[in-house]
Amino acid sequence: MNQPKQSQQSALCVDDDRELRELLHELIGQMGHTSETAVDGVNALEKMEKKHFDIVITDINMPRLDGIGLIKRIAADFSDTDVIAITGYQTEYNYTDIIALGASDFISKPINIDEFEAKIKRIVRERNMRFELRRLSTCDALTGLYNRRHLDDNLQNEAIRASRQHYDLYLLLIDIDNFKVYNDKYGHQQGDRLLQELARIILRSIRENVDSGYRYGGDEFAATILHANPQQALMVAERLRTEYNAKNLVP
Repeated sequence: MNQPKQSQQSALCVDDDRELRELLHELIGQMGHTSETAVDGVNALEKMEKKHFDIVITDINMPRLDGIGLIKRIAADFSDTDVIAITGYQTEYNYTDIIALGASDFISKPINIDEFEAKIKRIVRERNMRFELRRLSTCDALTGLYNRRHLDDNLQNEAIRASRQHYDLYLLLIDIDNFKVYNDKYGHQQGDRLLQELARIILRSIRENVDSGYRYGGDEFAATILHANPQQALMVAERLRTEYNAKNLVP
């Protein structure tokens, strides 16, 4: 997934109280974000296995899997997701306990709307700052693709997720034939343009927010193809090769 913008967040509102779930869902929408709801921790994890959520707002006292168990699972398996815990007046957990478990913030019932919105805005600001820092450290400055560091860090996690969720993962390795000869003949500036054009072709050939493109180094590139079969992965590789050859990228 190549550098998605982080202004709009996706939230999951988890509570066995239907009225509170719907209130949280409505408030999130009014703030310009998207949200879904879940009735308890088990239902929430089922949804999180299928879709990424930036923020989870969860009650503590729920049937099946309560908020404490959910926070622990999110901290272990979905560490990029921020959690706001909601508690009633009668609870054995305080702010320090909840934060120590892995939550990002804490709010008490009855919900104060201004306080809730302020906490969401703070988390969004912090997520955007983290995203920008991550982008700068994982993005190749010349092409805008992810860099080798991100591929090395991300590939194992993608493989684990693919195994857990039972889908196929393919890795395409791409390089430019005789790039050094091209670079020596036409100069580094023209060579950079060639690398940038190949990066654009890679992005056009893969699915936005599903697959990812990388510049591995020099004229070496890679792409990860998720939720595909061998024929589909081969089609991506062939589409990429065909478009590159059709460009006739000689000045």
